[in-house]
Amino acid sequence: MRRILITGSLGQIGSELSLALCEKFGFDRVIRSDIRERQEDEIGESKYFKLLDCTQPGQLKQVVHRYDIGIIYHLAALLSATAEAQPQEAWRINMDGLCNVLEAARHNNCAVFFPSSIGAFGPLTPRDGTPQDTIQRPSTIYGITKVSGELLCDYYASQFGTDCRGLRLPGLISAKSQPSGGTTDYATDIFHRAIRNRRYTCYLNSETRLDMMYMPDAIRAIIDLMQADPSNLNHRNAFNITSMNVTPEEIATEIRNHIPEFVIEYKIDPIRQTIADSWPRAVDDTIARQEWGWKPDFDLNLMTTDMIHRLRRNLANVDQDQN
Repeated sequence: MRRILITGSLGQIGSELSLALCEKFGFDRVIRSDIRERQEDEIGESKYFKLLDCTQPGQLKQVVHRYDIGIIYHLAALLSATAEAQPQEAWRINMDGLCNVLEAARHNNCAVFFPSSIGAFGPLTPRDGTPQDTIQRPSTIYGITKVSGELLCDYYASQFGTDCRGLRLPGLISAKSQPSGGTTDYATDIFHRAIRNRRYTCYLNSETRLDMMYMPDAIRAIIDLMQADPSNLNHRNAFNITSMNVTPEEIATEIRNHIPEFVIEYKIDPIRQTIADSWPRAVDDTIARQEWGWKPDFDLNLMTTDMIHRLRRNLANVDQDQN
């Protein structure tokens, strides 16, 4: 059976997707890769780890050929806030990297997963009940690379028969990963700060309403989509999905049910606020539910309970290791 390659495997999604794929398909079938070497405290969920720069096509082709890769989960990219600070680098990494992945997949008959984002929409997109097929005119370089990536994946599927599938992910909340330069990272950081400091300063205003998703739901959605019967997929690429629709103040209120003394303050970052204001407030994920049975397990209440439990356990383990 052919192996799986994960690019950007040390990132927020990659670190958790690696473990899930290893547990499902076997630790010897998953090839993790990233542009940096993993550290001792980063769990080696797979048997293989390779330094890999996706902007270098020769490196990518060598790994795909050597390990007989059948599916590429292409996660290597600059996220929204980081991309705005480095637009040329964001284009190089996000677009050149994807193009190289698609070329390697085309020549080696690989399937490709490409994570798009709610950032692929823009100010002209309907902000509430955002449909699967609608106008996409993003105003950020991150969004531009995402919508361009969606179109490029569709092109490779129609012209070369490459099995490209993808999701428009909302903000992701993770108990395992640290924030990594995304506009919605506050929704992860707020829990970490609540556990450690009982206080958080948010860079978005209190009523910024966005779709969010707990990481276990996102990982399951990625794997389920790649295993879905292709005959049921009319869209294949860039499915809208969501699981909860929240504001920073609503998350803070839910946290206080577990940590009553928690305090949230607001110091608005104009760049990230402008980005958030250009995105949909709530997307419609009916198509994903119809075509491959998408349904989230976690709402805000269940996610908060699980996040706080996991983070308290992690902190207790760290304190025990230090003593």
